Amino acid sequence: MIFDQAEFDIRCEWGEQGVRTLAPISDVVIIVDVLSFSSAVSIATARGAIVYPFRGKGNEADSFARSVGAELASMRGEAGYTLSPVSLLDIPAKTRLVLPSPNGSALTLAASERPTLAGCLRNARAVARTAVTLGKRIAIVPCGERWKEDHTLRPAIEDLIGAGAIIRHLPGSLSPEAQTAVATFERFAEDLHGTLSRCSSGKELIARGHAEDIRQIALLDATDTAPLLRDGAYAQVA
Repeated sequence: MIFDQAEFDIRCEWGEQGVRTLAPISDVVIIVDVLSFSSAVSIATARGAIVYPFRGKGNEADSFARSVGAELASMRGEAGYTLSPVSLLDIPAKTRLVLPSPNGSALTLAASERPTLAGCLRNARAVARTAVTLGKRIAIVPCGERWKEDHTLRPAIEDLIGAGAIIRHLPGSLSPEAQTAVATFERFAEDLHGTLSRCSSGKELIARGHAEDIRQIALLDATDTAPLLRDGAYAQVA
């Protein structure tokens, strides 16, 4: 196929359709949702928690949480564990948490027939190191966001930066799309916090009172562990 980047070892494509195109011909898939699913998963699993991605919400999510013996994350801004990385900084080891997300969770579940990792700035090096142990053909999928009006994909620069932070550590031939992600990371690497604070998604978080989340999310290689999906849940790989 023209759009599957199959002639390259390292491929990069956006959103759920990117997962469905690249995953079948890749050994491993890396889901990148920097603000904030992947960053939240990175923090929680690094502390030994187990995170179940879930696409829906409401009663469906509550029923799923009960079925796996897990706690259901609250809505962002509410008490308890949420998609806010700050809310997860002290989560105890072995906590089982269902984390609904329209982007990171949805793409994780779309890719789950292949070994799947959750990648972000905080674990870029660790995720790349783990990915190469799982295979040579690696698909990196920046999730992007959704336009509120029609729910179509909105490419998000923070996810392209996160993808590039990971790809720069991967051996093998890079597609032009993957090279673009690396170049984007390198352009903004000296001021990740400032860039994330000024981009559209970051400004939205700040307006909603989550400026501290951005500081945590922008910490490059803050952890040496990678979240790997096993039996429907992310857990750390040292």
